[in-house]
Amino acid sequence: MDLIKVALAAQAQAHAPYSGFKVGAALLADDGEVYSGCNVENVAFPEGTCAEAGAISAMILGGAREIREIVVAADSPLPVPPCGGCRQKIAEFAKPGTVIVMAGPEGEKGRTTLGELLPGSFGADHMDRAEK
Repeated sequence: MDLIKVALAAQAQAHAPYSGFKVGAALLADDGEVYSGCNVENVAFPEGTCAEAGAISAMILGGAREIREIVVAADSPLPVPPCGGCRQKIAEFAKPGTVIVMAGPEGEKGRTTLGELLPGSFGADHMDRAEK
């Protein structure tokens, strides 16, 4: 399945009446399924939901737990990477080498990895989860 096409289809469904900036995301999960999401704005801006968060939520609901690749699609002259909060959300379910593709209506605009976008990320290994 073409992740860019899925992300663009999700982008078309975005609810962005306040910013006008529609974003779609599609990810390939460890179960081989593709999950997508779109940004959903709220009049109590910035109380909305990012496209990446929606796709991750769909993945979790579907039973998968690892992102193998993710595409973020938006209309912009520049490649649009995940925001800082979404980088951390992606890091919860992906490895540093996970590919992140930035796309627009004309196709791929750039690609990077989670490790390049979020070096030195905070993760579960930082938590003291030992029982006391």
